[in-house]
Amino acid sequence: MRRTIAMVAACLLAAVTLAPGGASARAKPDVDTKEALANGFQVAPKAAAKGKATSAKPAGANPYLALLPDPGAADLSGWDRYLAAKGKERAKARATQPRALAAASPIVVDEDEPDGVRGSNDTPATAQRAAGFGTNSGQNPKARVLGRLSPEQVSATEVEPNAEDDGSIPLAGETGIGETVDGITTSATVGDGPHGSGGSGSGDFDVYELTAAAGESVTVDIDTPADSDLDSILLLFDAEGEILATADDDGVSFDSLMTYQFTEAGTYYVFVAGFLTLPDDPFDSGSGTGAQSEGAYGVTILVGEADVDFFAVKLRKGDVLGASVTGGATLLSVYDTVPREVQGSTQDASYIFPASTPLPGGGNAVVDYVAEKAGWHYVAVTSGSGTYDVTVEAYRPTLESEAPPVQTLFLDFDGARLNTGIFGGPGVRTLSPFSAFLGRWGLTRADEDAVIDAVLATVEENLKSDLVASGLNGRFRIQIKNSRDHRDTFGQTNVSRIVVGGTIDESGVPTIGIAQTIDPGNFETEETALVLLDVLSDPAGDEASLNTYITPASDKVAFVGRALGNVISHEAGHFFGDWHVDQFNDIPNLMDQGGNFPVMFAVGPDEVGGTGDDIDVDFGDDAFNPGEGFTGTENTLGRIVFGVTS
Repeated sequence: MRRTIAMVAACLLAAVTLAPGGASARAKPDVDTKEALANGFQVAPKAAAKGKATSAKPAGANPYLALLPDPGAADLSGWDRYLAAKGKERAKARATQPRALAAASPIVVDEDEPDGVRGSNDTPATAQRAAGFGTNSGQNPKARVLGRLSPEQVSATEVEPNAEDDGSIPLAGETGIGETVDGITTSATVGDGPHGSGGSGSGDFDVYELTAAAGESVTVDIDTPADSDLDSILLLFDAEGEILATADDDGVSFDSLMTYQFTEAGTYYVFVAGFLTLPDDPFDSGSGTGAQSEGAYGVTILVGEADVDFFAVKLRKGDVLGASVTGGATLLSVYDTVPREVQGSTQDASYIFPASTPLPGGGNAVVDYVAEKAGWHYVAVTSGSGTYDVTVEAYRPTLESEAPPVQTLFLDFDGARLNTGIFGGPGVRTLSPFSAFLGRWGLTRADEDAVIDAVLATVEENLKSDLVASGLNGRFRIQIKNSRDHRDTFGQTNVSRIVVGGTIDESGVPTIGIAQTIDPGNFETEETALVLLDVLSDPAGDEASLNTYITPASDKVAFVGRALGNVISHEAGHFFGDWHVDQFNDIPNLMDQGGNFPVMFAVGPDEVGGTGDDIDVDFGDDAFNPGEGFTGTENTLGRIVFGVTS
């Protein structure tokens, strides 16, 4: 039997974590948490869920907005499902708002590339230009892009399942893909090999070998029968054993769907396993992290030529771009003037935006970007087949309209009574002041002013000095005030605050820090964030406690001030427009997700805080966090600069 399936393609996709539904919750696997998170997998058991996105909020703090004590405890798939449902609600509400004047109607850009044709607009150099789009006088800042993805139509040949043991690169089943066939489909079982739960127990892998040319794409689609308990995961390796892509959940079920576009010709290996069994060594079939989910599955693997459509939009420096796609496309990307991918998305996380943002949402994927330079930028539509409809809009930062623009960041060290419901908490709660925690770091009330001075110096450097030094924008206006030295002005125009104090029990929010929103362009200039101090001041031993890095050699005042200043800057970065970046790569960044606290706390190579080798952690270029559904390079400094300047 043969079946024809349209190829779906993606730009270089390092990791995919889409909204799930499906089977019952799984036991936590015995895997290296950092390794799993670094490769885009969650570690926590998945909440039981059937069907599509649901508005039932998962337990815990929102991992997109929070600096979690243990990011491995987050149910990322549950949060993705929740955000998908909330994004649809937001888009529906936005669509019912009164329409603006006819002059604000979007320009329509019809794709020039004929249906069934590929190659005429598949790169930034050949991108179709959206004439008349822009934020200058006489231009239209809204566009509707209509087109069709026409990937190569390839066939999957039904084959017998691999013979066991097929659990490593040397033992992989030879599919013939790229040599004699375009694709295969087969049925098999995770768990029936010698290393399944009935064997050694290290975990069963089914591995499929294929070859591909540069520019071709692979699609791997898992479908489990109704009586199967398998919660599948996918890993793609090159011939040297390096992970190129991972996938977990297809957005509808616990089945997995992976798409990946190859940049080099070669031989590649698809690993099918159960959540969450990972190979410590892809060349050793017995190196798994333990047999977890097992069961029967069907798999279709296809390789063929993708269709990618690029559209060029001219932006001014500081323009805030938002885009959303519906229809047959499932991945949307933005490229800057270089061009490099500055955000790729397979999801709609626009629910995290503040209510006042004008940026669009809804659909299959949503992206946002703040332009660092004037010139041509590119919106790429990919991964899928058939017609699509892209909404593209650009806005100027809110503060630009004010003369002079001033954003105040108020740091509240006095404790506060506030409604923690804005962070998913239980409601109005009272948080204890910063001074209540000094003794937990071995400091006294006599040290309070010196520690606050160190905190302020760090925040000033991160959110003021570094932004000015960047040269990205000349009209820089942000002022940082605090409860020790200034009257509390929160509630006034353009004043956002960060409350530094309180505990998880007091707030009802299980996190170290959390921001109210992520706000590209800083359209809502009056927001709140929390930096709770109980975990940060716990006894030594926990990686998330500052005490773990304090020794007799430490300058406690300098270290506590610098570490807290970095955490405060991280939360401010969210409501000034930043998403999380990869905390496990070689680039220290203030927007690193939790789980690598020595970097966030600026601990140097000696692993002791408050010594001469402590590092300076800044905002800047870094890869998006691999577990949060985005790809590309985020300039966490540039996003903030244009949110607080004009």
